[in-house]
Amino acid sequence: MAGADRSSNGSVDVSVLTPVLNEADHIRETVAAMRAQRFDGEVEFLFMDGGSSDATRATLEELAREDPRIRVFDNPGRQVTHGLNVGLRHARGEFVARMDAHTYYPGEYLERGVERLRPGDVEWVAGPPIPHGTGKWSRRVALALGSWLGLGGSRKWDTSGEAELDTGVFGGVWRRATLERYGGWDEEWNVNEDAELAARFLADGGRIVGLPEMAARYVPRDSLIGLARQYFRYGYFRAKTARRHPDSLRRSHVLIPGMVVAAVATVVAPVPLRRLARLAMLVYLIAVVGESARIARRSGPVAPSSGDARTLPAVFATMHSAWGSRCLAGAARFGPPLKALLRLLRKT
Repeated sequence: MAGADRSSNGSVDVSVLTPVLNEADHIRETVAAMRAQRFDGEVEFLFMDGGSSDATRATLEELAREDPRIRVFDNPGRQVTHGLNVGLRHARGEFVARMDAHTYYPGEYLERGVERLRPGDVEWVAGPPIPHGTGKWSRRVALALGSWLGLGGSRKWDTSGEAELDTGVFGGVWRRATLERYGGWDEEWNVNEDAELAARFLADGGRIVGLPEMAARYVPRDSLIGLARQYFRYGYFRAKTARRHPDSLRRSHVLIPGMVVAAVATVVAPVPLRRLARLAMLVYLIAVVGESARIARRSGPVAPSSGDARTLPAVFATMHSAWGSRCLAGAARFGPPLKALLRLLRKT
């Protein structure tokens, strides 16, 4: 690589973008992990601070004085998408990578992403997310996310080999010119921003692939309330994405809001529909209890404790009810994704 030559004229090989907000407790650990990337070229690390009220900004500026590869910018919009676009405008790399502050990336993350982009047959390379619980509830959420009931039908979780991805993506690596051609991230999306961007890539004929070598560990929420809030936002913005990009809606996206409707119908629907709704909820409950029992029988280092096993139905119910109810709210707010639903009906 000619990374040294490019760095001498202000250019680098890869620009790493990381929006931050109040990350003082672990920002040093985050930066140290990023600097440990094994990459044969020049890398810069751009941190976009959304107005942290703790010591995040001061710590980053201290680290930037020690390492000129670290650059710190204001993110006046405060949201992740605003921060990513600020970083993109200042990026000097031929390639751009997104690395989040609460995620642990393999040492070859940048190397593998750039290596796969170079042939030119794909435009976006990502790695599967690996849930890694560290607290009592984050461990239980990680167990749920390792199940078919928690995956949502997305191939982004696939660790068996290179996978063709749809709008289910988790960060990634791109050519900077490609991101600039698409105008970066849409700042109307505070959540689900990668899915919205991926929908634009795919509509334009681009390819997105996932590599198991780029699998990154992330820590799920460590409380049911935190989990519910997270999935409220996911569901709400998934409805917005489906409205804007009909091809982004999968059948699994319809099932969970349907479960919420069925739960309400068990109480308020006319008697014939109420019976059907109760049958649907019975099937759902059997699936949740059965899958929880299957997970409870695991052995080895990832075997759940008895407390984990007993609470898994509550984890599944929280994820599904939060996501489904807010997806319905999003459809009411942004308009129902009729084109997306008609497309799914035609494929049936």
